Amino acid sequence: MKQGDLVVRKSYGGDVLFRVEDMRSDKALLKGTDYRLLADAPIPDLSVVDDPESTSARQQVRIKVNDSLKRMRQEKAHLTVLSGQDYDRAALQQQSQSYFELPGKVLHLDGDGNYLRKSMQLYQTMKVPAHGVHAHESQMAQLLYRLLPQVKPDIVVITGHDGVLKNREGEDLYSLSSYKNSQHFVNAVRVARQYEKNMDGLVIVAGACQSHFEALLQSGSNFASSPGRILIHALDPVYIAIKASYTSVRESINLSDVIHGTISGIDGVGGIETMGRHRMGLPKPKKVTQSTASMKITS
Repeated sequence: MKQGDLVVRKSYGGDVLFRVEDMRSDKALLKGTDYRLLADAPIPDLSVVDDPESTSARQQVRIKVNDSLKRMRQEKAHLTVLSGQDYDRAALQQQSQSYFELPGKVLHLDGDGNYLRKSMQLYQTMKVPAHGVHAHESQMAQLLYRLLPQVKPDIVVITGHDGVLKNREGEDLYSLSSYKNSQHFVNAVRVARQYEKNMDGLVIVAGACQSHFEALLQSGSNFASSPGRILIHALDPVYIAIKASYTSVRESINLSDVIHGTISGIDGVGGIETMGRHRMGLPKPKKVTQSTASMKITS
């Protein structure tokens, strides 16, 4: 077994596929390939997977991902139609005029470079303007001081890896010290909310697997993980951001739809009533450009 190998944990029945990030004497540091989970395990408990697509864990995830992507495309088309219903399109066409759309811009901070690439590809596919940054969770709060006024996003995604510590003191799930990275996420959310105090002016999506849901909401997140302290899929924060990007500024994001539309469901993600960030304009400019960018921050 070596760094980069795909493995499953025998003691957990091979429920999650991991990549070996580091080897430390008799233990291995693991990162989930589909779920935003950071874990460690004794090397004898690990089994190398040669064909990841053949595992039941990966097959089940693929089905859920495909369902979520299908739903995302359908909802995007539906939300766009709803946003334009206040305009008399027939009259506009007769006048040789047309409206244009401005979906909300996303600033996505991710502690995992592979997940960031997948996220940026999805933003691009769904035509959501997005700026992506790969940074360690501990760097995110400081980076936001510079990035927020520079990017001027409508939506901020703060995510990466997290997890409940095995050897936490007193088995206290409501202490930030019981989590691998929740404190870092909370610090970043506080910076973002200080930058824009209006909960509808800046939509914040924060957290990863098993993150401290209550602390993230209290620090200013609109949406956060994980109410049930479960694993969340890597694309769940992206799904919520896209939903916010294409919901009209005149409409509240449908909480039930957006939460149950994620791969992880209501135990994985929760949130509060929030207005969308999509705007319509008239008349259509001769040229409107929106870019999707990604860059990597190194320590």
